[in-house]
Amino acid sequence: MQRYLISTAAALGLAIAASHASADTVLRASHQFPGGQGDVRDEMVQMMAREVADAGVGLTIEVYPGQSLFKAREQWGAIARGRLDITSLPLDYASGRHPEFSATLMPGLVRNQAHAQRLNDSEYMDMIKEVIREGGARVLADAWLSGGFASSEQCVTSPDTVEGQNFRAAGPAFEQMLEAAGASIASMPSSEVYTAMQTGVLDAANTSSMSFISYRLYEQVECLTEPGDFALWYMYEPILISEQVWQGLNEEQQAALMEAGEAAEAFFAEEAAAIDQEMVDLYEENGVEVVKMSEADYNAWLDIAKETSYKNFADNVPNGQAIIDAALAVE
Repeated sequence: MQRYLISTAAALGLAIAASHASADTVLRASHQFPGGQGDVRDEMVQMMAREVADAGVGLTIEVYPGQSLFKAREQWGAIARGRLDITSLPLDYASGRHPEFSATLMPGLVRNQAHAQRLNDSEYMDMIKEVIREGGARVLADAWLSGGFASSEQCVTSPDTVEGQNFRAAGPAFEQMLEAAGASIASMPSSEVYTAMQTGVLDAANTSSMSFISYRLYEQVECLTEPGDFALWYMYEPILISEQVWQGLNEEQQAALMEAGEAAEAFFAEEAAAIDQEMVDLYEENGVEVVKMSEADYNAWLDIAKETSYKNFADNVPNGQAIIDAALAVE
């Protein structure tokens, strides 16, 4: 009887050990963007989940799109404290905690996708990523989304066209520039713009081309200003992992995540060029007027930005001038 009990206990112990050995570490990925609707940011995270599963390193990523796990503005704090594992986040959303992040949504700082790729490998981005690490996260994949402007009142081109409009501007740098041009500002994540326009809280907004598509804003606006050759609006929206969570993974799991991040980044780079045209086609199909800024419009906005956004950033953000200089040094 004693031998039976010992052998049974040993078998049970082996079974428990085997089940623990085969159990994956589960990471939760949260983002604000619609899931399963072709949003490239959701697709990047979903791709990473598939890549990590295929790597066979005992790691599973569960994806929670559409703010189903954390609200848009809650994600940075959750990542920094280790309450959330992975997110796709417009980094400027966390500029209230880390004002350096406003440099990732600065008017006219990024000219096009090729320029964005060069910025990724620059001293400027090294400085931004150091703040990210100090804040409690690290970057798994870079992504810069171009964007534009849309209004239910009138087309946004030169600075005088925003005067009197209630505007959602995405971040402090754009808010300062638009306010100086005469717009009234309402702050909110892109996921809330549709309802705000529907209820008359907003007349106009700027956001990424992908968000203009995903959130169906063509149903609420009369005119869209596409990025064109003179894009004022580029926003850094990386995939991040909590540093606390990262340190709890083994080397194989970390390597698998980095490889998955590289694959997602390459996928985004291929898709980025097509997103703006997809937006233009969709809005024209739905009867929305589509316009572009001229070089004169762009330069007029840049003059205002240099006197407001750029100056405020340099004067009030730790190391602000050095960050701006490092970005402007990238041709």
